[in-house]
Amino acid sequence: MRWTWQLEDPTGAPVDPASLDLEVTDWDSQGDAESWLGENWRDLLERGIATVTLFEGETKVYGPMGLAAT
Repeated sequence: MRWTWQLEDPTGAPVDPASLDLEVTDWDSQGDAESWLGENWRDLLERGIATVTLFEGETKVYGPMGLAAT
């Protein structure tokens, strides 16, 4: 299975990465997906992404997870 992030706006609606001029790929492992998020969460937050949800294939693993500091 491939691992993917669903990007979400402040209302929780999914955001198409292309609409933000982003290229978000999928990954072979959960660790690779989480490492990418760790490196890019600030940029995503600046672009209006409020939460993310991690999927393995079609299965939701966790989320929505907020990007803003609490």
